[in-house]
Amino acid sequence: MLDRTALVQQRLDHQGISRPLFSDALAAVDWLVAVQAQDYGAAKWALALRIPEATEQEIDRAFDAGTILRTHVMRPTWHFVTPADIRWLLALTAHRVMALNSSLCRKLLLDHATFLRSNDIITRALEGGNYLTRPELVAHLKQAGIRVEEDLQSTLFMMQAELDGIICSGPRRGKQFTYALLDERAPQTKRLDRDEALAHFTRRYFTSHGPATVQDFAWWSGLTITDVKAGLAMAASDLVSDSIDGQTYWFAPSQPATLRQAQIAYLLPNYDEYVVGYTDRSAIFDLAHTDRLDTRGNVLFTNTIVLNGQIIGTWKRTLKKETVIVELNLFLSLNDEQMQAILQASQRYGEFLEKKVQTLFAITSTATSAIY
Repeated sequence: MLDRTALVQQRLDHQGISRPLFSDALAAVDWLVAVQAQDYGAAKWALALRIPEATEQEIDRAFDAGTILRTHVMRPTWHFVTPADIRWLLALTAHRVMALNSSLCRKLLLDHATFLRSNDIITRALEGGNYLTRPELVAHLKQAGIRVEEDLQSTLFMMQAELDGIICSGPRRGKQFTYALLDERAPQTKRLDRDEALAHFTRRYFTSHGPATVQDFAWWSGLTITDVKAGLAMAASDLVSDSIDGQTYWFAPSQPATLRQAQIAYLLPNYDEYVVGYTDRSAIFDLAHTDRLDTRGNVLFTNTIVLNGQIIGTWKRTLKKETVIVELNLFLSLNDEQMQAILQASQRYGEFLEKKVQTLFAITSTATSAIY
């Protein structure tokens, strides 16, 4: 019988947070299908949380090698995806992102003909294994006579080329991101017909993110409710369902939740799939604490402290040469066992960065209760 406690625990398990069984970044992204990644540093930590002993440098190497890719594919924002999945995902979702961009494109006088021309210029600039930054590609566009007067315009030119399957992420050049031709970065990846892709997408979302609702998948994927229901009809034989308060949740049948004997805490980054993967977050976050978030008042944009599945605070970091200071803002007082669990989570973050950790606890935004 599914209740809210089981719902939260199964999500932690199925997402690989409480059971970090993935061997590397590729395995983690492959399991989750897509991982929101406009904040590159936060997205690296989201993956490492799910990979035993993973470090930031390991995730960087996977990204630079093209083992995992970053592109605009849903909602619209950047996501990590695998080379094997990128084409069929774009085939399902790109037109939805384009629709969201359409009014802005009209306002900036960016039409289909302009994008065809910009795609051709970008393709020629990147051919032969060239990896160029956005400013470098913008320079090519301007040289060819395309007007790029605002940073937003350059964003839309690059995003359109991503959505059209022309470009994706290349290796970083220092701290700068580059673009590569998708056909050179991920050649000859499998293509699926639409029904096959929709069933595949649906099955994998509910397996990795379930228990979840039809509305959750529609929010996360950007697909219509009609498409989600069609995908569920095709994938339903591989899934099971249960209900809470009249709401139906779907998930894979062969994944029992792990029983918890001790307090378990995690420091999640902003946009972590545990939060962004669902439209209804009431099972993990008490709205009474909304004013403790940043000025936007949205738990998506905040690094969160999760204890036994519940968001009980926020955190931020300050990087030093050999140390990271982790400052924790708690919504409530905790006992010693709970504090130790959070300390362990902070220590894991330091191991990810390969830095020593100094942890500051605060019960309110102004009073520090303990420093470790």
